[in-house]
Amino acid sequence: MHNLISASASLTTADGVSTNEFILYTLISLALGAVIAVVFSYKNKVSKGFSVTLAMLPAIVQVVIMLVNGNIGTGVAVMGAFNLVRFRSVPGSARDICSIFLAMAVGLAMGTGYAIIAVVFTAILCVVNIIYSLIPIGEKIGEKQLIITIPESLDYTDVFSDLFEKYTSSCELVNVKTTNMGSLFKLTYKIVLKKGAGEKAMIDELRCRNGNLEISCGQPVSQPYEQL
Repeated sequence: MHNLISASASLTTADGVSTNEFILYTLISLALGAVIAVVFSYKNKVSKGFSVTLAMLPAIVQVVIMLVNGNIGTGVAVMGAFNLVRFRSVPGSARDICSIFLAMAVGLAMGTGYAIIAVVFTAILCVVNIIYSLIPIGEKIGEKQLIITIPESLDYTDVFSDLFEKYTSSCELVNVKTTNMGSLFKLTYKIVLKKGAGEKAMIDELRCRNGNLEISCGQPVSQPYEQL
């Protein structure tokens, strides 16, 4: 028993890292991960599982780097273990991917002993993320997603052009999809209504053109990875 305790104590001081330093670095990594998880959930819909993973990722990467540091055999073993891992989740947005890379970068910095750089880098990136979240950059104010269902016999190329010119300041056809065994089309538009234009009045006129089939109008949904 005494030999086992002695062996464990010697393992914790490998590569000049003491037990106290390891615990301190791990706590800092967990704290920075928690900050990243909170900041990147600001004005962004994320699941609890994703937030928890984001909070723990810096500490995990830190331990991996500490184990691999200076040991070729351990590095090969860790690389083989990571090759067995497969992510089986719904694709996220570009912002989600950015948060994952940030958490990994913080873990790498902590694992190589650059604690101050990790703290400063996390603070800067989190502040920048909040600033960009508050600025409507890359999106049109008042943009909505309009989905119109039409019969396959209707040529959708210019059938709604006059109505869009009447009610919208901008309109873009972003997707065409067949449904109901190919007997119907679903057209997805991104539109911005003109000032004072009535959404209900526009939908009523669209219903007269599409044979009173289904129409939906709401906030645009982010596409996976947003063409990262």
